[in-house]
Amino acid sequence: MADHLKLGRQGEQLARSYFLKQYYEILEENWTQGKAEVDLIVYQDGVMVFVEVKTRTGTAFGQPEDFVDAAKQNQMQLAAEAYIQLMSHQGEVRFDIISILINGSAEPQLKHIPDAFWPGQDE
Repeated sequence: MADHLKLGRQGEQLARSYFLKQYYEILEENWTQGKAEVDLIVYQDGVMVFVEVKTRTGTAFGQPEDFVDAAKQNQMQLAAEAYIQLMSHQGEVRFDIISILINGSAEPQLKHIPDAFWPGQDE
């Protein structure tokens, strides 16, 4: 497996562990609908949360969350709409980002950004 894929999987496992410690229910991991993918779908207190996990080894080109662009947000929205319909979810929906920096032997830095974006929203 390519190094960037290993890094991504490592970040997703850290995010999964984080949500479990925060008492979220993990509904799906790497859920796809067509070409759209959602890294994690979690649930807590009636809120279904669609999560993009971005993992990087440095910030020379920006923070990990800076790489969740409008195209990615729109792809997540398409996947979320399909999943909501499939599950007949009637409650609140949120789009979060988990930003992770893994730098050598230091402890990974995880930042949870709730309500990070709403796809299609004008900036």
